[in-house]
Amino acid sequence: MSESRPEEVGNPDGVESPYPVRLKGLVMHGFGRGGKELGIPTANLPEDVSQYAGQFIETGILYGWASVNSNTAVYPMVMSFGWNPYYKNEKRSAEVHILHKFEEDFYSKELRVVVVGYIRPEKNYTSLEALIADINFDIKVANNCLARPAYAALKEDPFLQPS
Repeated sequence: MSESRPEEVGNPDGVESPYPVRLKGLVMHGFGRGGKELGIPTANLPEDVSQYAGQFIETGILYGWASVNSNTAVYPMVMSFGWNPYYKNEKRSAEVHILHKFEEDFYSKELRVVVVGYIRPEKNYTSLEALIADINFDIKVANNCLARPAYAALKEDPFLQPS
C-alpha cells in the first residue's frame, strides 16, 4: 500500500552504481494501456534497448530524466522496466512516463532517458485501481528524489540533448 512506502528512496547525497544509466531509442507502439486504460501515457523504448538495459538495472520502477527528439527540454520521468506482472507480459519492456503533458504522440521519435535511481520492485496487483494508486505514488517519489541537488544536476547531462 502506498501509504507505508517512503516518499524518497536512494542515497540523498548522490546517485549510486549502477546509475546513471543512459538509454535511447525510437518510441514504438506498446500495448495501448498506459494512456487509454491507466490515464498515464507511456513512451515505449524498443525491445533491443530493454535487453541492453537489463545488463545494468533490475526490473522494477525507476526514475530519472527524459527528452524527446530535437526538443532540448528535459522532463522528469518514471519508468516501468520489466514484465508488468499485472498484465502478464511475455517480453521485458521499458515503458517511460514523462511527467509532462504533450499535445501529440511522438511515435518513431528519439527518446533519451537518464535513469538515476530505483523506486521499487515490480509487483502484481489485485485491482487496476491499486496499480494506478501505486503509479501515482511512484510519481510523487520520483519528483521528491529528483529535487535533491545531486539528482537535479543530472537534468543537465549532455546525453539528453539532441545529437
